[in-house]
Amino acid sequence: MTSPISNRYEFLFLFDCLNGNPNGDPDAGNAPRLDPQDMHGLVSDVAIKRRIRNYVQVARGNKLAEGDKPGYAIFIEHATNLNIAIARAHENAGDKKITGKKGANKYDVEEAREWMCRNFYDVRTFGAVMSTGANAGQVRGPVQIAFCRSVDPILPLEASITRMAIAEPEGEKAKKMTSKQLEEWTAEQPEDELRTMGRKSLIPYGLYVGKGFVSANLADPAHRGTGFSEDDLKLLWEAILNMYEHDRSSSKGVMTVHPEHTFVFKHVGTDKDNEQRARQAKLGCAPAHKLFELVESRIQHVATPRSIKDYGELPTPNKIGAQLPAGVEVYRMDELLS
Repeated sequence: MTSPISNRYEFLFLFDCLNGNPNGDPDAGNAPRLDPQDMHGLVSDVAIKRRIRNYVQVARGNKLAEGDKPGYAIFIEHATNLNIAIARAHENAGDKKITGKKGANKYDVEEAREWMCRNFYDVRTFGAVMSTGANAGQVRGPVQIAFCRSVDPILPLEASITRMAIAEPEGEKAKKMTSKQLEEWTAEQPEDELRTMGRKSLIPYGLYVGKGFVSANLADPAHRGTGFSEDDLKLLWEAILNMYEHDRSSSKGVMTVHPEHTFVFKHVGTDKDNEQRARQAKLGCAPAHKLFELVESRIQHVATPRSIKDYGELPTPNKIGAQLPAGVEVYRMDELLS
């Protein structure tokens, strides 16, 4: 197992959506999520983290820890009961008698918390509230992701879709009918009634900016950190670059993360004293918003974009390197995978 990270990072990545719905808003009939004040598109942090989790499951096989090797299981899975994993944490940490979230003592909670961090990549990365069952405590994750926002306003559309088939009758009536009865019922219906109408929400095009932060302090086990390691960090870059490649659907259209327009700001420090420089690298050498401005200030706005090519010459790490503050380095995400 590699050592916990010892540097602070910020990262920014450009991704786009062509003829799809990048993030449906359940409060608006699943229409593309947007800021109603200026009509810029939004993609929630939860949507990004879901796709990172999905990629890790595909790439690492949802494995628990073995010996000194960390686990890559996913705690927040689709249609699962979180309390099962929390109870398992207590059982594997030696507390065979699960007494409920108010009954576990401080030692049991800490042991269970450490077991969850060691076995679940998303707990080690994003943190989690694990006090819903037998109580494995709460974890502040070293990796945090903000809401993503489109560079320009988006145009939400509703497209009507005709399905040339039906699924009738519905409910209890259908459950009581045999296949022959359903065939007879269908034969009695007019042809025009054997198709249904639906709707799809989409945007023609949107270029989005994603931002995130990585804290070395919250990764350090010596300070109750999660143990988020250099290998975990490398997997994070890999997951962000590939998160849409393994999550295709007709509703999402064509979504792409553009590697040449990804930025990883690594704080390395400036002091000649090794101990002081390591402290600077951990705490950071520049405010995050100043680093993000180096990129965002170089993105031009386009009235009706339909492709990333419409934005002309977008910034890359090489183009902003000379403007970096002292003690900060910048890389493309794919450069950090080798």
